[in-house]
Amino acid sequence: MPQLALYTFGVLKSPLADPAPLTHEFYDIGESVYREIGGHPGYLAHAVAAEGDRGSHFEADWGAWGEFAVPAWYDKGRTAETTALATTLSLWTGLRPAFDAVYTGLHREALNRRHDWFERTGYPAHVFWWVCDDVTPVWQDGVSRLEHLHAHGPAPHAFTFHRSFAPDGTPAGAEGVGPKSDRGR
Repeated sequence: MPQLALYTFGVLKSPLADPAPLTHEFYDIGESVYREIGGHPGYLAHAVAAEGDRGSHFEADWGAWGEFAVPAWYDKGRTAETTALATTLSLWTGLRPAFDAVYTGLHREALNRRHDWFERTGYPAHVFWWVCDDVTPVWQDGVSRLEHLHAHGPAPHAFTFHRSFAPDGTPAGAEGVGPKSDRGR
């Protein structure tokens, strides 16, 4: 059965290594969000570095998730001291479980605070695509699909909650999935 891959990407207002209170708050909330989402029905897995400190995304060993990559528009640092991004790569059983995890609980609370931490870039913050159940997506897959989404809009190759597609490529519709303000777009 196909699995749903989700790549998220945001540019932070300050580097991950910044000792400012907002950066610490982002980390504290992020760790709690990961724990909660990890137990959510429909969650399968997410990319985790083998080892690493805050901001060491580019040097980390991501195992089966591949070499770390970022969209072309990311123009901030790439060292542990200068990296200013937050990104995830995860697998889900379907859109409804992913939506429920993103728009409820601690993650919903964090979304309500996103403008405290993230720059408004004008680029999409997430992208979905379907993979076979024996495939682990890699970071470059997420980057290329996010860039495709930005350049061409939603399609079976790269889509959002609001304009989603079934594994066979047919439009999935927005009934019951996606924020109410975005349904029907």
